[in-house]
Amino acid sequence: MARLTALAGGVAATLVLLALPAAAHEHPSGITDLVTPAVVRVEASSHVEITLLDHIGELMHVERSYEVPLGVGTGIVVNPEGAIVTLTRVVKTDKDVAVYAANKIFAEHHKVKIPIDFERHKVKDDLLEHHLKECYPPKTNVSTCIINVTTNVTIFPNVSPADPKGIKADIVKTGPQPDSPAVLIPTGRAVGSVGMPTAPLADKVPDQQGSPTNVAGFTDRPGANVKETVEIAHLGKGGGGQDAGRSFADPEKKVDEPVKLGALVDRGLLGAPVIGDKDGHVIGMLIGGGKEARMIGVREILAALAKAGVAPRRGAIDAAFEAALTRYHTKYYTEAAPGFQRVLELYPGNVVAAKLLQTSLQKRGGPEDAGSKQAVAPAPRSMPLWPFIVAAGVLFVAAGAGAYLLWRRRRTPDDQPEQPPPLVAAAAAAAAASSVSSAPTSPPVPLDEGANQTVVVRRSQPFQVIPQQKQVLTEQDQPSVKYCTACGMRLGAAHRFCGYCGHPIET
Repeated sequence: MARLTALAGGVAATLVLLALPAAAHEHPSGITDLVTPAVVRVEASSHVEITLLDHIGELMHVERSYEVPLGVGTGIVVNPEGAIVTLTRVVKTDKDVAVYAANKIFAEHHKVKIPIDFERHKVKDDLLEHHLKECYPPKTNVSTCIINVTTNVTIFPNVSPADPKGIKADIVKTGPQPDSPAVLIPTGRAVGSVGMPTAPLADKVPDQQGSPTNVAGFTDRPGANVKETVEIAHLGKGGGGQDAGRSFADPEKKVDEPVKLGALVDRGLLGAPVIGDKDGHVIGMLIGGGKEARMIGVREILAALAKAGVAPRRGAIDAAFEAALTRYHTKYYTEAAPGFQRVLELYPGNVVAAKLLQTSLQKRGGPEDAGSKQAVAPAPRSMPLWPFIVAAGVLFVAAGAGAYLLWRRRRTPDDQPEQPPPLVAAAAAAAAASSVSSAPTSPPVPLDEGANQTVVVRRSQPFQVIPQQKQVLTEQDQPSVKYCTACGMRLGAAHRFCGYCGHPIET
């Protein structure tokens, strides 16, 4: 039984080892690879067209146009149609760009020294002061400036070669707070035949303090010299509400993570996705700046998308890319290469897929390729199957031999032919010899071939064997064993004469 148990355990272990590659395929080990293809650079500006009506001298119409930067940050593509979620303060400002344009056109045309900013100013000349005041919004019947403001939002996808012009987008929904999510929809040309790669969104933010995460975004427009910036961070204590967000804290206290991430926010990672370490899904967006950085959770992102009527979903590019990633991160490079090639057919500029394809082609068929090892020879440290087959055969033979020997040892004495005791056999042989010598000579009786030789005894008087009915006796009714006094042969309970020598039995 112990051997059979060991054999079953060995076979089970072998099956588990053989099933490991298939199980490993279900879980990609790349943490940020699922998200970085869907990370984009977001730049927003206001295009201001202003006409100054100069009534001081001769009537003049002074026309100018200015591009006023509103914000820059990082966005996340959430469906193949290109819907993007970022922060409200990336695409919207509480500053009045019309005031900025009025200050600038007055300073340029009237040669007055006023700051070119978003504040209302005064000048020493009373007439110019009156005209400047009438130039500021809101527009009235006596306004000296006609101002038209248009907000432009441009997204720059993570593609190679880099897109210098970007893709125009419209603002679908903004939030009530600067750090609330905002939803954008591209209006320009699309990249790829089936849309854009998307980032998977998690269901909730991890509750455990110190949970590892990754932050990914761009500090400038993506290009040959500007790659995505990825930084490791850890979640701090939960709670704090929607406005406060979730803090960051290094559990080992080696790095001041709020300061580190706050510097990245100022460099362009405002609104960057915070990626969970467990499955590589987006759990929030980076907010803050300066010496403080926090995170708004994925629930706020989902709520903003719902209010905008945008449904996050994955597309054909994502399915092909994730399948190729599965093979790549389990070191099946031969199988991963065609998958990345398919991704590049669907989305030609996918930077991550192109990079991983190059690595897969370099390692395809090499010593690191798990698919090549499985096809050519078993891995050096893997357990082959043939020892278990041999062990199973040996155990089965040993079990059969043991069962046979046990059966032989347990056979009952009744299975063997009954032999008379040595003394009784000797007496019977002597009596038989005397009977043969005293009997008259008679021709020999022919024997059957293969039969045992039997002594024929001629009796002086015939006797009739009376058939007896077979009786079932209990243990108490059974008579004691008797033997013939002449030849020593064992007698039955109903015998009147010895069946061997014919001697009468004394009762």
